[in-house]
Amino acid sequence: MNSARPSPPAATPLTPTNAPLAAAAPLDAAGADAARQPGIRAPAARITGWDHVGIRVSDRDEALAFYARLGFRLVLDLPRHEAAELETADGVRINLIFNGARRPGRRNVLLDEPVKLPGMTHPAFVVPDLGALQTLLARHAIPITEGPHPIGPRRIALFVRDPDGNVLEFNQLIGGDDA
Repeated sequence: MNSARPSPPAATPLTPTNAPLAAAAPLDAAGADAARQPGIRAPAARITGWDHVGIRVSDRDEALAFYARLGFRLVLDLPRHEAAELETADGVRINLIFNGARRPGRRNVLLDEPVKLPGMTHPAFVVPDLGALQTLLARHAIPITEGPHPIGPRRIALFVRDPDGNVLEFNQLIGGDDA
């Protein structure tokens, strides 16, 4: 009788219960903060930044023109995926997804409805000069829907909406820790 256990599958999908932890790995500042919390160890694989955020829109041409006014340029058209990648001169990327259905009054289902559904409510971009952004917004008749105002001690923010009602946050960082 063979009592050998079967080998585990070569590739097991990671779940919260089997994700590897690096208890002995050197910790960077973020990992050190996590390691100070009881029962939390630094992950072996680190998230080091964003590649892009996807923004669903209803009108391709209108959205491309709006985001171009904010400094984004089309770098990759993905018609098979009904999407396009846009990028700023500083390398900040967004994907526009062109399969959205326009809502009456361009209401944002995640922010404007009384029942708050789970989901990503908005991207938040960093700008070096909020005053220069305000000038650009005024020149292109893009209304500011909130702000500018401080959010904690670290940033001053203002908000706008795209033609579909998607919220965009712009922050000028001013130092300190966010409260």
